[in-house]
Amino acid sequence: MAPIGSRREILATLHSLNTGPQLEGEDILYGPGIEIELPPGLDPVTQMLMKLTDEDVGWDVIRAIAHRTHWKLLDPMSGRELRLG
Repeated sequence: MAPIGSRREILATLHSLNTGPQLEGEDILYGPGIEIELPPGLDPVTQMLMKLTDEDVGWDVIRAIAHRTHWKLLDPMSGRELRLG
């Protein structure tokens, strides 16, 4: 799998979308209505797990992330790629 980016790049991008770890160095990032798990110790990052924690605000954040980053978003339950851009 091709790298998404370095941990530093990913953290900087998500920080601009109000998403980040509670404490520096943690692998779980929190944003409005979402959580993103980074693989521990992996750099560059090739995949992340995003969880929707609040549907009222989370989908807007996911759309903003998709538009800003153009990352591939895949629903692991259905195997479908989400096209939000």
